[in-house]
Amino acid sequence: MNDVSASESRDAALPGGHALPPYFSASPPRTRIRKRRPGLLWGLVGGIAVIATVSTLQLTADASYDAAEVQYREAAQTAAGARLTLDEATADLRDVQESAALILESDTGALVDPAAKGDVTASVADAEDAAAAADSLLAEAVPAVGEKPTWFWDLYAGAGALDEDRRSVARLEDRMQSEREAIGTAGDALTESGLSLLTTTASAAADHEAAHISARNDDVIALREAAATASAVTTIDADAVTAFTSLQSAAAQLVASEDAELAEKSGPLLATRLEVEAFARSIAPGVLLEFDWAPIVNGVGYNGSMGGYTTWWWDEPGRATIQLSNSVAEQWPADRSKALVVHEVGHAISVKCADMYDASTQDSIEKWATAWAISMGYTDDANGVWAYGYPPQNYIDAAAGCR
Repeated sequence: MNDVSASESRDAALPGGHALPPYFSASPPRTRIRKRRPGLLWGLVGGIAVIATVSTLQLTADASYDAAEVQYREAAQTAAGARLTLDEATADLRDVQESAALILESDTGALVDPAAKGDVTASVADAEDAAAAADSLLAEAVPAVGEKPTWFWDLYAGAGALDEDRRSVARLEDRMQSEREAIGTAGDALTESGLSLLTTTASAAADHEAAHISARNDDVIALREAAATASAVTTIDADAVTAFTSLQSAAAQLVASEDAELAEKSGPLLATRLEVEAFARSIAPGVLLEFDWAPIVNGVGYNGSMGGYTTWWWDEPGRATIQLSNSVAEQWPADRSKALVVHEVGHAISVKCADMYDASTQDSIEKWATAWAISMGYTDDANGVWAYGYPPQNYIDAAAGCR
């Protein structure tokens, strides 16, 4: 038995017995389409655009900052090199300046040309000004690169700041280069004036020696050596200071030496003694002669006798010490007195003509001095003939070539 719903029984009972289908078509029922709202789509598009823009700005700002940092670091490195160069140049200038100042301080007034000293004084002042200006530049700091910003607005601002710092550093580097040139100019001027001072001072040594002719040979040689050392100086440094002060000391010692010698020769015979010495020097050019006087020399000197004794050195420069008895001055300018002096000078000048005679025996040495006196035209027997005999003609001929 089949159960039939009430509705079905009722429909079946209707006249005609035809039931309508639930649908009039075989097509499936239509689904209701929901329309999207346009605002949401545009919002998505806008969001994507903003993200893209921000990303582009971020990337661009990042690249801009990196480029600015690279350029700044290059400029800072160049400035660091200029700073190092300027610092070294300034240190060198101060070394020269300090040495030049020491030279000025050690000047005793001997030998120094006032104009040359004035040039050094001015150059020292100019060097001080240049060094002070350099120190001021060296004190200016080069900004350090800070931590890199994160966001593009800070990156752009940071890149701009780096560009400004780069321009500032470049200007500082230019100023350092200019000051380096100024330092070089000041150093060159100081060196030139300093060397000129040493050169002119050394050149004055010859006149100083001539003005103090009675100084001892050792002190004359010391002055010459000090002058030669000062003339050879090529830089103003500690060695230049030593050379200058040594020259000043040697010049002062020469004066003291002459004063001591003149004090020893003082008395009524002083003027005559100096005349005898001047005569001896005039016939022995290039040989340093030093004189000692005593009542008795070589065993003689009293009762009208005269004595002389010469010691010479073969070194460079040739030098000799001549001892004369007071009687030589007392009888001056007699021919016999002059003849004896010329004989002694003949010994002294042999330092210039060592290869002209045999110096191995005392007799040969005395014959040479006698021959030299004869070659000079002094024929009085006091020329050595009385004491040592007449020399051979070949000695006289050889001695004539020794002047």
